[in-house]
Amino acid sequence: MSGQVLSEVSAVVGPDREAELVTSYRELVAGPLPDGLIRTELLRGPGGRWRVQSLWRDRAALEAVRSNPKLVAAPRLFTQVGAEPELTVFQLTASQAGLLMLD
Repeated sequence: MSGQVLSEVSAVVGPDREAELVTSYRELVAGPLPDGLIRTELLRGPGGRWRVQSLWRDRAALEAVRSNPKLVAAPRLFTQVGAEPELTVFQLTASQAGLLMLD
């Protein structure tokens, strides 16, 4: 079994603040990323629900980031746009990757 974990930070963001959220996320991921972060993405769903999902090497890497207030980026992104973030952590138990085809 893999030691990887997926953190999901989600919140409902007002339509007037969505562009700010996207810009802030893009600026964040353009800089140096924390050790142990494998992948991260910003997802928009119905009803103004947004998520930042991040795949971590292991729980220790995630906890190292969460223990440093300067590095806790995803919750901060949401609070900066006036949303209340919720955090959920999932243990990766199985995965399969496919080939991404681009035009």
